[in-house]
Amino acid sequence: MTLHSVIVVALLLQGTTALCSSLPRCASSCGEIEIPFPFGVGAGCHLPGFSVVCDRSYRPPKLFLGDGTVEVLEISLTNSTAVINSAAVRYDPATGDGAWGRGLGGADGPYYLAERRNRLVVVGCDQQVVLQDGRNGSHDVVAACTTVCAPSDDRLYKASDEECVGVGCCESAIYAGLASYHIRVSSFGSTSPAPSSSVNRSALVFIADNVWFDGNASKLLGTWQSGDGARGKPVVPAVLDWVISTSRCPAHGSGDTACRSSSSFCRSSTSASHGGYSCQCQDGYQDIDECALPEEYPCYGECTNRPGTFSCLCPGGTQGDARTKGSCEPTGLLLAIGDGCGLAVPSLFVFILTMAYILKVRKSKKLKALFFRQNRGLLLQQLVDRVIAERMTFSLAVLEKATNHFDETRKLGSGGHGTVYRGILSNGRAVAIKRSKATIQKEIDDFINEVVILSQINHRNVVRLYGCCLETRVPMLVYEFISNGTLCDHLHVQDPRSLSWVERLRIALEAASALAYLHSSASVSIVHRDVKSANILLDDRLTAKVSDFGASRGIPIDQEGIATAIQGTFGYLDPEYYQTGRLSDKSDVYSFGVVLVEMLTRQKPTVFSSSDNVSLIALFNLLMLQDKLCEILDPQVISEGMEEAKEFAELASTCLSLKGEQRPTMRQVETRLERLLRYNRENEHGGSVELYCTPSQVSNGNTSRQYSVEQEFLLSASLSR
Repeated sequence: MTLHSVIVVALLLQGTTALCSSLPRCASSCGEIEIPFPFGVGAGCHLPGFSVVCDRSYRPPKLFLGDGTVEVLEISLTNSTAVINSAAVRYDPATGDGAWGRGLGGADGPYYLAERRNRLVVVGCDQQVVLQDGRNGSHDVVAACTTVCAPSDDRLYKASDEECVGVGCCESAIYAGLASYHIRVSSFGSTSPAPSSSVNRSALVFIADNVWFDGNASKLLGTWQSGDGARGKPVVPAVLDWVISTSRCPAHGSGDTACRSSSSFCRSSTSASHGGYSCQCQDGYQDIDECALPEEYPCYGECTNRPGTFSCLCPGGTQGDARTKGSCEPTGLLLAIGDGCGLAVPSLFVFILTMAYILKVRKSKKLKALFFRQNRGLLLQQLVDRVIAERMTFSLAVLEKATNHFDETRKLGSGGHGTVYRGILSNGRAVAIKRSKATIQKEIDDFINEVVILSQINHRNVVRLYGCCLETRVPMLVYEFISNGTLCDHLHVQDPRSLSWVERLRIALEAASALAYLHSSASVSIVHRDVKSANILLDDRLTAKVSDFGASRGIPIDQEGIATAIQGTFGYLDPEYYQTGRLSDKSDVYSFGVVLVEMLTRQKPTVFSSSDNVSLIALFNLLMLQDKLCEILDPQVISEGMEEAKEFAELASTCLSLKGEQRPTMRQVETRLERLLRYNRENEHGGSVELYCTPSQVSNGNTSRQYSVEQEFLLSASLSR
């Protein structure tokens, strides 16, 4: 039987446990570790992505994933998991941030960290560690924790066998199972008493199996100091999920999967972060390959393994019982068949090609119809007006024609949720088409949510949604084409001059107006949940358009907030929302305050760090308290001499209050910005700067100072676990 179908053959009755075996003539174990299919050692013994290496230089031999860097401790078919030795990421001021997941495959699997079965563990002094989505363009926060050190050396690390309490060791659960993660580490500086020279001051970051951690937390320091593990790196066990495909099992058993046997079934991954499925043997079944056992199952012809049995036929041109030696005899038709082959073979070849094309077209149409029914149903469940749902749909053929089949030259950009293409519709209208990279259910839900949100909004400063295509697994969204990039692009150009001060004021007012409309001008308050400069588009006239509503949520006007999963972009995320998990319109206010600081300073909140590893918002708040704001202001803001810059900064500071109840509403923010812009226009040719900035106060991009742990916690937007 073929390599693709080995995992899905029908199985012979054997006990009551589902146990699938490795392929014939392929290694079934490495040392004490079983190697079941789809895993395998060597060519022809595994499915793509499931190659493993048995290193027999160890005693006993050790099993590694395909590239030979990640040791495998256990493989489970029943749970579709693999336990690996997870190498720690060591951090010190010289190495900077790190990453976890290299060697596990690409973003499409087949390996992902098993969500809710692992946790982030940090050993070190005065370190704050944030675990982020490792995909390109994504800054989503997955987990975070903070360690501090006690005043004396003998209490630097107080980890019990059950937990790390934050003194020298901290831990946080990981609820998002992804293929890779970015590890962001910030040090508080030398605020704790210096330990003895024998104590390593660097941080060590683990991703560890919950079961192992619950009984071994106190061993972490010893693991850190000993340097045990593959290639000299400290290692701890971690649990991975694996999937055969990134798609899900079709509904009601219909559709094509790798599970072809009647004695096997398709099981979709239960992960909320990634899709995929695995094939499971039904209870009591196991496959054997009779053709690989000629002594027990003799065949003197052509042997073919089949579900639950095998076939043994005489070769072409002969007949008889192939299970009996010497019984296959010529039929006498070989000559006639040879004469007919000259004409039949070309005709048969053309027939096969024609049928293959017809079947391909038919399958494509069926898939389009299936996706359309599924996505249309999801859309109609949330849209009260069915007419809107019908009017806003585009066919896949229309969008393929508009983008020249999604040609690379039409690509506008790529982010964590998908790729955006420029298209031209048949009526000549330019549009932007967002196409998802992933096929997980969360992406489908986010795209449907964005359609529902934008179909209810009509505001000049909110990007307009023309419609969507429902004929793909994840719907594609069609927006008005905004040609002038994002606010982020304009602020962070290499040129020393960017947007003028009056343009920044007007753009801030327009974005605030859009958010105020979302919060208060509908029966349900809509919280954007991912306000940032990259989500504020600018047209040819530099008019602001708020975009990307995939993470948005509606909150009834009679409620102050709702509990929901943490979602947003690191650097812009509301610390109160991050700590409590409770979302409100004040979460958008905080994120907008970060955008205001970004407009004042032209510094990126996601990457800015002073020489003391202090975040942009922490430094801004501290300089506001010390009345030294000029040290961080964009020189262009100072040179243009705007009196309203100080009030603009005070408004940003108010939006950045750690407690949501102390922040203004977006309507109040809009009113203050409107007053500032009106004042600017009335005093366009007069006035002097109230900030009194001297040349020595203007930021040179290399400000350095020491902060206490208390100041950093008070001023930073990041909260420890």
